Amino acid sequence: MRLNIVIPRPWLCALPLLAVALSASATTRTCDTRQYGAKADGTTNDAHAIQAAIDACEQKGGGTVRLAGGTFLSGPIVLKSHITLDVESGATLLGSSRHDDYPLMTVFRAPGRQSLISAANAEDLTITGGGVIDGNGESWWAEARSEKDHGVAGAGVFRPRLIVFDHCRHVLIDHVTIQNSPSWQVVPYYSEDVTIRDSKILAPPHSPNTDGIDPFSSSHVTIERMLIDDGDDNVAIKSGLPNSPGPDSPSTDITVTDCTFLHGHGMSIGSEISGGVENVHVDRVRFQGTMNGVRVKSNRDRGADIGNLWFSNLTMGDVGTPLLITEYYPHIPEHDSAQPVTRLTPHFHDIHISNVTATGAKDTGIIAGLPESPIASLFLDHVHLQGERGLRISNATVTADDLSVVPATPPPVTLLDGGKLIQH
Repeated sequence: MRLNIVIPRPWLCALPLLAVALSASATTRTCDTRQYGAKADGTTNDAHAIQAAIDACEQKGGGTVRLAGGTFLSGPIVLKSHITLDVESGATLLGSSRHDDYPLMTVFRAPGRQSLISAANAEDLTITGGGVIDGNGESWWAEARSEKDHGVAGAGVFRPRLIVFDHCRHVLIDHVTIQNSPSWQVVPYYSEDVTIRDSKILAPPHSPNTDGIDPFSSSHVTIERMLIDDGDDNVAIKSGLPNSPGPDSPSTDITVTDCTFLHGHGMSIGSEISGGVENVHVDRVRFQGTMNGVRVKSNRDRGADIGNLWFSNLTMGDVGTPLLITEYYPHIPEHDSAQPVTRLTPHFHDIHISNVTATGAKDTGIIAGLPESPIASLFLDHVHLQGERGLRISNATVTADDLSVVPATPPPVTLLDGGKLIQH
């Protein structure tokens, strides 16, 4: 006997709704870390309990891992796809002070240590809740400062970052306080569609290499309404390591808007950009007491094509150097001769800076290209700088409209080797 089964049309229409309901059930599922053994007493290492909650939620298709009420001491934990880490207001996820809790491993193609929070090849990740994620970095900073004889603080010390998203997609950090990382604080690495908003990133001014946010060879990154007060770059866009053998992917399509930067080294691109950087928009940012404002930096051993950069509507008070755009890092020589162009030679071009007001600066601005690769197409529009020393330009062509530089010691602008200023 042959049966003909006919599904009424209302059931066909309901199938997409069923899929939505299943998806919604995953996002509303909660795995409370206390139910998996977390003590939240600030002394017991809760890493295994937190990871068990993450794994349980992931095995059920995703959901929210809840940290509420107390201090959750932890070593490294790994997020999985479709997981929300909810560190609620009044809760702290505190990194263990035991350095051996952070395994040595390859990180970003170089020796390093596992970060406190990481995810790899995952998607649909959220960190939120109103609480605090604290890297407990003081002991790491002391060790790094003891190695300063290497030339860079911490050059001989492998320190963990705090939060790393490695080859991830659809990432959100929202309404949390992130602080005191042993080194870089938040790093999207080869990741796409990342939003970091409405949060604070903090570290003492003396803490070495505690960059706030470092998009590294990542694309479609949005950073908005952030307060960043740290010991190094507030934001640093990167895309490769010094002397990289390649290949390196660029960082592209990055926006930074409506932020406040306090202590720190400024809004940076570089210095490690051997994959290149394209399409960066920085708008409505307030700098107060930062070492630098707009900072684009590279060198002959770590550059590529860097262009289509837009900086607008910036206010700067007591900023050391409001404009620092240099193809020399970390030091600019008084005189230099052209060197052979290589794969790692930086090429800065199409940099647009508009509606900038800076007062109380030391160096109002330094723009320094390489003799073999001068900075091309740099535009200053409605830029007003006041400070101790004037603007210096070398190996760069700068076009200005409504540029005013008011130094305590003249001249306002000094053109050095290869420097050119075109004023309208």
